[in-house]
Amino acid sequence: MTSKPPPSEALAALVTQRYPISEAVWGDFWDRLGDKSLHPGEALAVLSSLTTRMPDGTSVSTLLQSLRDRNPQPGPPTRTTVNIVGTGGGPSTFNLSTASAFVAAAMGARVIKTGSRAYASRTGSVDLLDRLGIRQTSSYEQTEEMLDTFGMACAGPFVYPKELRMLARQILPFDMKTVGRFFNLIGPFLAAVPVSLQITGVSDHSVLPTFRSLVSEDSSKDYWVVWNDVGVDELMSVVDCHVYDSVRGEESLVRPSELGLSERPFDDLLPVPELDQTVDHFLALLGGDGPIGAIESIRLNAAALAINCEVASDWSEGLRMAADAMSAREPARLIDRMRAHGKQAAVVA
Repeated sequence: MTSKPPPSEALAALVTQRYPISEAVWGDFWDRLGDKSLHPGEALAVLSSLTTRMPDGTSVSTLLQSLRDRNPQPGPPTRTTVNIVGTGGGPSTFNLSTASAFVAAAMGARVIKTGSRAYASRTGSVDLLDRLGIRQTSSYEQTEEMLDTFGMACAGPFVYPKELRMLARQILPFDMKTVGRFFNLIGPFLAAVPVSLQITGVSDHSVLPTFRSLVSEDSSKDYWVVWNDVGVDELMSVVDCHVYDSVRGEESLVRPSELGLSERPFDDLLPVPELDQTVDHFLALLGGDGPIGAIESIRLNAAALAINCEVASDWSEGLRMAADAMSAREPARLIDRMRAHGKQAAVVA
């Protein structure tokens, strides 16, 4: 009888906090996951350890590199393209980053939206897309086609490492929502998408030093890392927000009051109480109908995307363009076109 090899070094290193963990050690864990030679409970133990205590920045960096080495990576975008995605966690809001992506695309920016199902919030970006009837892309070719046609593409699970799906199966009956918080947290660095710049919102401020290190090591794209004292993982018009620009290597403060935005309570950004109202509420906000804090937060994030996509020259122009697009109902019409395209594709398939 052939005995199984001893447990991987990754688990021992995590439990004893023997850092940094090398890329080879992570690679051994992924290899054993792939060939189904992990010990019973080993995958669950590794996930639980990662979620209980994030390892040092170097170990996170080598983990990410070990996954990139095992999965296809796209080339640079054909044109300036942006993405907005948060780490999840923090106070629950409506789907702000998804709303701003549609508005920015309606303004003329090229936007790839990545995201996941709900973790801390009631409705994640993927849950909302399902309710809207918008199909996620299943390949880089399809993503480019959607960008050329609509200026926006919602990238599907194919952009994430296949090892995450293997882990999810390996830990049953537990699930990634219960013990996979670590991978949700570093999710913005896991998606392999061809963008020029990614706006990454952070709710847990303790990871900011690690994130700064990660963005400095990623030559595939530039980053804005954003955070605020409320702990929401997007820019908001109701509170001052910090922005770390990886290109300049500098941190700045976005003060909504200096941009002419209203002083509003955080409650303006709360999701609707009934899930069945989610789509109607979302579409109303895109048309400029709803709490002022929600509308202006959408405009602020859309302006950030437009500035980084070189569609708007500064905050003032970006905010004005976002307001004009929302007033003209352009984001809602974009959703209608993308929804119709998805239905047609489903019939052909």
